[in-house]
Amino acid sequence: MAVLLAGLWVLEGLDQLSGNALDSYGIHAREVDGLPEIFTAPLLHAGWEHLAGNSVPFFAFGLLVLLGGVARWAVSTLVSVVSSGLTAWLLTPAGTIVLGASGLIFGWLTYLLVRGLWSRRPGQVVLALVILFLYGGLLWGVLPGAAGISWQAHLGGAVGGVVAAWLLHRDDATRRRAEQLPAFYR
Repeated sequence: MAVLLAGLWVLEGLDQLSGNALDSYGIHAREVDGLPEIFTAPLLHAGWEHLAGNSVPFFAFGLLVLLGGVARWAVSTLVSVVSSGLTAWLLTPAGTIVLGASGLIFGWLTYLLVRGLWSRRPGQVVLALVILFLYGGLLWGVLPGAAGISWQAHLGGAVGGVVAAWLLHRDDATRRRAEQLPAFYR
């Protein structure tokens, strides 16, 4: 996660040196040819302050998801990025460019919050409660608020995180119950 975060800072440095030319690789709302930027927009930010605000949750939530395994990190990341990007593309006013990792961050946040519902693992439930206590206020970001902040990307990312948790953990509780049964019941 440290390497990925450093990459975001390098990209912002290149963007600043180019006069913000990389910002054109953000999501162009409601423009069909802007759909591929769903995958580049999370890597770009609208300045140093924007990137600094995303850095700690990007690293912390990304690392917590990554501790569950690279495959789960990759799936939760991809689902969150696509869900966030498509929602931003569809719901953001036309002519707007959306960039930043916050949609992905919201995806990781909700993934961490809800995966325990399906896995029934006590450690994941406790972690979700700690995260909810520390970062639960972020969830208000899925509602329209301050100008220039894409609540649409936040909402899409949050939905993506829930979907990823369901996809990756829906069978965990069933599997754990089956493992607890005597062999002749399996």
